[in-house]
Amino acid sequence: MDLEELRELTAPCGLDCFNCPFYLASDNEELRKQIQAGAFSGGYALSEEETVCKGCRRENGLIPIRRTHGLGLCKVYKCISSKDIESCADCSDFPCDNLHPWADLASVVPHNTKVYNLALIRKMGLEKWAQEKAKSVRETYFNHKFDI
Repeated sequence: MDLEELRELTAPCGLDCFNCPFYLASDNEELRKQIQAGAFSGGYALSEEETVCKGCRRENGLIPIRRTHGLGLCKVYKCISSKDIESCADCSDFPCDNLHPWADLASVVPHNTKVYNLALIRKMGLEKWAQEKAKSVRETYFNHKFDI
């Protein structure tokens, strides 16, 4: 994946769309079926339209699940667009309440990794983060016990 594609497939909030099951489902019928049945969504069955996402930027901040549930444009996407910046990592107000960690669906949605990912992107650069750290952050979040 080249740098331009990495930029396109890294959400403004720091989520790694290129590792997301909803993005990966576009080329994987079995994964789409799992998602429709409730895997990766806390047991909620999803429509066929909701199972595949092209990535936040490619969806112009209105990913399928937000669109089908009438949730409107993502606040982070709206914010970075109004400030004409690429991501929250580029913002002088970082971190802000748009990146607040939420408990809602935390077991299936990696939103609590956003600030950590953005800090890593600032420190390592987008390409190095994507190649060396993004997947392990996601895997640690979903598969490891809290250990400090």
